[in-house]
Amino acid sequence: MAAQQRSSVGVLLAVLLGVAAAFASGGPATPETPLKRSVPVRLTIESIEVDAPVAELGLNPDGTLEDPPLDDPNLVGWYALGASPGEAGPAVLTGHLDTRSGPSVFARLNELRPDDLVHVARADGSQPVFVVDRVEQVPKEDFPTDQVYGPSDRPELRLVTCAGDFDPASGHYSDSLVVYAVLAESGG
Repeated sequence: MAAQQRSSVGVLLAVLLGVAAAFASGGPATPETPLKRSVPVRLTIESIEVDAPVAELGLNPDGTLEDPPLDDPNLVGWYALGASPGEAGPAVLTGHLDTRSGPSVFARLNELRPDDLVHVARADGSQPVFVVDRVEQVPKEDFPTDQVYGPSDRPELRLVTCAGDFDPASGHYSDSLVVYAVLAESGG
């Protein structure tokens, strides 16, 4: 009986130390260490029925992020000049809201809520899991570039698509939708 009590006290102490560490750091403690760089190959978000391959993207000549090709509405693009999902820093994945023929891969991205899970399969076989922290819709002229691409010491994920009103004259939407997520499990 005494051994069980010591064991229970030890577990309780470990939990309390974890909670104290979370408050000291300003948020929940993430036990996961960043993964090494590896190309993402598949994105799965069960809550909104996304199961999509991932392609590498770079920059357009004007310095903006390339869009995934419109000929595959189920394709997600990864900003390959930034962090890979699971590495320290924000990994940025983008997808279309729709195409001329109908909904696209991120058509339901606005339905994500805090605590929803996002799974990324990587070329090295690991499958990190991210938990949604927040979802934000912003006018394109006020795009939060620093929050989306800025440095971070921990592994984070950004999912980006269009939102708002569609302008047929320009062929663009008025807003951007950004989902912010943090690593919950390395899946290594």
